[in-house]
Amino acid sequence: MSAKRQQEECGNTDKRKRRKKREEIAEVSSVVDDEEVKRAVREAWTRRAHYTHENLELDCHPFPHCIIQNFISSETFVENLQRELLDLNFHEKSNDLYKFKQSDDLRKRTEPHISGLRAALFGRFRSWLGEVLDVELEPTVDISCAKYQYTDVLLCHDDELEGRRVAFILYLVPPWQSSDGGTLDLFTTDSHFQPQSIAKSLVPSLNTLVLFEVSPVSFHQVSEVLSEDKCRLSLSGWFHGPSLERPPRHIEPPIPRSPHLPRDETLLLEWVNPVYLDISYQEQIQEEFEDSSEIQLKDFLKEEKFLEVSESLRLAQVKWTRRGPANKRCYEVASLDTLPPCLSACWELLRSEAFFLLLSNFTGLRLHYLCPNDEDDEKEDGAKEEEEQESTRDGEATGSLTDSSSTNKSREKGVCDTPECFGELRRWSHGDYTLLHDGEAARAEYALDLILPFGCSDWQSEFGGFTSYVANEEDEELLTVYPEDNSLALVYRDKETLKFVKHINHKGSSQPPGNSTCRTFYDFSFVYYE
Repeated sequence: MSAKRQQEECGNTDKRKRRKKREEIAEVSSVVDDEEVKRAVREAWTRRAHYTHENLELDCHPFPHCIIQNFISSETFVENLQRELLDLNFHEKSNDLYKFKQSDDLRKRTEPHISGLRAALFGRFRSWLGEVLDVELEPTVDISCAKYQYTDVLLCHDDELEGRRVAFILYLVPPWQSSDGGTLDLFTTDSHFQPQSIAKSLVPSLNTLVLFEVSPVSFHQVSEVLSEDKCRLSLSGWFHGPSLERPPRHIEPPIPRSPHLPRDETLLLEWVNPVYLDISYQEQIQEEFEDSSEIQLKDFLKEEKFLEVSESLRLAQVKWTRRGPANKRCYEVASLDTLPPCLSACWELLRSEAFFLLLSNFTGLRLHYLCPNDEDDEKEDGAKEEEEQESTRDGEATGSLTDSSSTNKSREKGVCDTPECFGELRRWSHGDYTLLHDGEAARAEYALDLILPFGCSDWQSEFGGFTSYVANEEDEELLTVYPEDNSLALVYRDKETLKFVKHINHKGSSQPPGNSTCRTFYDFSFVYYE
C-alpha cells in the first residue's frame, strides 16, 4: 500500500470517527459563570433565604428549590435537543404512583445534543452545584426523558433513595398554562415530616431548569396533564452524593378493629339477595373462592335496598372528610355519626355476627365460631353438618346465632381468636387514589377484603378507580377489581400481597349525560381478620 493511499484511508477513518463522536457543546446560562451569583446562592441556600438574579431564582418555601430560566443559551440547540429526544423509544410506565412514558437511561446515548447536554449537566454544572451546596457531588450520571400526555400523572413522593442528593428537571415543552395541568406541585409537611398541602405549583416552561435537594421534606408531584393535544416533555434525573440525615419514618397508628355486632339472621333476610342464602349455592361459591381466593357476587343486595342506599349516599347530611397524607392516600370517608338510617343499617349488616357467618360460608375462612374447624374430628364434623341441615330445611342458610350451647362449647375449646374487622364508607372522584407504602408492607397480614360499590353504573376502566392487587416488591399484578354496582367483591390476600386504588383521572371527571353533578362513586370497604 502506498503512503498516499495509507494517508487517505487514515484520513477517512478519522473523519468517520469524528462524525460518529461529534458532540454539540451545550452552553448554559451565564449566571453559572458569575462568581458573585454563586456566592449569593450558596449563602441564601444555607440561610434558607429567598434570592433572585436575572434568570435565576432560589425559593425556600416549602423547601429549597432553584429555578433557572433560559438554562441553555442557544435556542437552536434546544430545538435540536427536542427533536433527538422525541425520536427515542419510550416505554409506558404505570403503577400505583405514576402513569407516563419514559425513555431508557440516557447516560450512553450518542446523539450530539443529548450527549452535549449530558456533558454540560454532569460536568461544569455539577461542579457549580457542588460549590453552591458545599458538598462533593459524584460523577454518577442519572438522567432520562419523560413524556406526559393527557391524564398522565406522578403522585406525591419525596424522591428519597440511597445516593440521590439533588433532583433536577429540564422542561422542553410547547407554550404551557396552568390549565394544561402537568405542574410541579411542592408540598408543605407536618411535624411528622408527612405532606400536608400544596404550597406552590410551578408551571412548565421551555428551557427552564428546576432543581431541589432530596430531603425528608421534599414532597412533590406532577399534577395530571389535562391538555389533550400537548406533550409535557422533560429531562430529569439526580445528582448523587452523601444523603441528608433522615429522621425515622413516621409510623401511623393502627386502625382500630372491632368484633362483630350482635345482630341475628333477620338482617340477612332483610338485605341480602335470597339466592345467596341458599346453602347449596353457598357451597358452590366456597368451592370457586377456594380455587382462586377471590369472587364477585353480582346483585348482592336486594334491588330495593340497593336503590335506597344509592339515594341515601347523595344526601347532604352525610359529612365527608378527606383522608391523607398525599404520599399514601387521597379520598373521602363518611363520618359514621352523620349517616342516615338506611346507611347505618347497611353498615350494621356488614359488621353483624350473621354476616361474619355468611362470609365464612362463602369463603371457608374461620370468621365465626360456628364454622367447621380443621382440627375437629370426623364425628364432630358430622354432628355439625347434621345440625346445619336441620336448621336449613327450608333451603336457606341464614346462620342461626342463638344456639348458646354451641357458643359456650366453642369458646371453652378455644377454637380461635375472636374474628375482627374494620371498615370505611368511601367516596371517590377525580384525583383520588391510594398508594403502596412501607408502612402497609410492614403490617401486611392474612385478611379478607370486601368491597361493595354504589353509583358506578357508567364507570369505565380507563377512568381508574379500580383496586389492583400486586405481589410485594414486584411489578406483577395479581388481580384487578373494577367497581361495579351492587357487586360484592371478596378477595383473600396473604402477607406478600398489597393493594392500591388507581388514580382517578380527568376522563372520569366529566359529567354523565343528564346528570348535573360530577361523576362520583361510593363503596363500603371492609377488611375481616380470622
